[in-house]
Amino acid sequence: MQTIERELTVLNRFGLHARSAATIVKELNKYKSKVILKKGDAIVDGKSILDIITLNCPKGSRIVAEITGEDAADAMKALTELFANRFGEE
Repeated sequence: MQTIERELTVLNRFGLHARSAATIVKELNKYKSKVILKKGDAIVDGKSILDIITLNCPKGSRIVAEITGEDAADAMKALTELFANRFGEE
């Protein structure tokens, strides 16, 4: 089983809020891999909207994504693109 870890920066103006969290969850639920997001001491399920919102990530925040599973590389690619494209908000 493959595990990939990458630091991602929140680039969109409003940070991680309900709509961006929903976009992340919708995309990641296409994959079987387990997704963990970390910010400071907080560690949350990357496939849970409420968990993502609790990270409290305004613009410029850095989080670490850890994805484990058979399709981890594809899931990380998709997640990285979402962050780079500001979740399609801007």
